[in-house]
Amino acid sequence: MSETIYSQIRTFVVDNFLFGDHSAPLADDQSLIENDVMDSTGVLELVSFIEERYGIAMADADIVPANLDSVARIVSFIERKREPVN
Repeated sequence: MSETIYSQIRTFVVDNFLFGDHSAPLADDQSLIENDVMDSTGVLELVSFIEERYGIAMADADIVPANLDSVARIVSFIERKREPVN
């Protein structure tokens, strides 16, 4: 499952923020904000994508760099939110 989510998130980021440019590799732990891949408007686009694609309702407290600043952090956040509650 993780590989599919990684692929979907990476594709979204490349298509929407790098305009489909696959020439420079995007490392899983690369900061999307510090490397000017994504700005505040991009964060809102990403939140909308996550909510629609994965059915996750994101609270304001979820919209922080700890959850959304790299492909790896985004995937980890999605996986945590999709885990069943015991």
